[in-house]
Amino acid sequence: MYLKNIYISNFRNYDVLNLTFSPSINIIYGNNAQGKTNLLEAIYVLGMTKSHRSSIDNTLIKMNEKVSYIKGVLMIEEDQKQLEIGLSKSKKLLKLNQSEIKKISDYISHMNIIIFYPEDLDLIKGGPSIRRRYINVELSQLYSTYLDVLNDYNKLLKMRNDCLKQNIKTGYIDDSYIQILDQYFIEKASLLYQMRKKFIDKINHYITEIFKDISGLDNFILNYHTNIDLNSDISYKDQLVTKLSKHKEVERKIGSTMVGPHKDDIQFLLDGKDLKFYGSQGQQRLAVLALKLAEIKLFQDYKKDTPILLLDDVFSELDFIKRNNLLKHIGKNAQTIITTTELELLDHNLINKSNLIHIHDGKLISKSEV
Repeated sequence: MYLKNIYISNFRNYDVLNLTFSPSINIIYGNNAQGKTNLLEAIYVLGMTKSHRSSIDNTLIKMNEKVSYIKGVLMIEEDQKQLEIGLSKSKKLLKLNQSEIKKISDYISHMNIIIFYPEDLDLIKGGPSIRRRYINVELSQLYSTYLDVLNDYNKLLKMRNDCLKQNIKTGYIDDSYIQILDQYFIEKASLLYQMRKKFIDKINHYITEIFKDISGLDNFILNYHTNIDLNSDISYKDQLVTKLSKHKEVERKIGSTMVGPHKDDIQFLLDGKDLKFYGSQGQQRLAVLALKLAEIKLFQDYKKDTPILLLDDVFSELDFIKRNNLLKHIGKNAQTIITTTELELLDHNLINKSNLIHIHDGKLISKSEV
């Protein structure tokens, strides 16, 4: 798949922008703070309905404006899809082929996006909630049912926690009610464990070799850390029953659920050592890059199509050898959209076969199919 065209109105620092992309490599260049990253953000929002930079939709609307629109034409082989998102202070409008879409889960699986941006280092440096959010975003693109299962799980988790907190306030808990909650809670938790484990296993199938190829270092892998044993002969459901029973009294004292996918984490391991504590910033950056490149392979396997790859200022922190090693992996049957402040950092062969887009102060200065 590839994004053929995008139309932006009143988004961040853009008044209006109408832009056509190449199905292969596109390079967006210009000085800092001109709107290059905002353009990538608009593409991401078009596909995912939310920004990767802000959780508040209102911040995406240009200052002093009331409504922002992002529209795009997506090509999947010979088929064409029209995607549209309207943002206002109070609501979000989603459209597919001019028909309104009510459920986000029915929208986001159409346009698959993988993005790398500088703050992605928080995937390693940050807390578990950042890594769980990453898993949720990627799996929502892969499996149309994942977001529904996750939303059901979160609702049950809240209901369960509310019940436990009520015990603290009143000293009473409705055992029959929480037993019913637990049946559904365990069912949804087991499904999340299955999908997350499958995702990590498939990523690991590719990531070790990719990391070695771009960094020269071997034995890199992801470890999916949960509070049950995912490789045990005992079913996930039976393990959860045992764990919840074990923590029953403590949960009622603290008013919180101690077991479940909401406690999951991912470790980035190089030679068995967690890169969060023992890796250099360069190694951490390459680890995240390898993760994103491995995702492309996974999407190709599962969806029989290639996602759109967005690379925001990825080359400035890499030396010449690592830049060249990375270049081997991009532009291979995948539409790639790159931002940079310095064209000279990029390989001349890459520039010569790319669609160059010059952005200045939220406006298109020039565009050339080279």
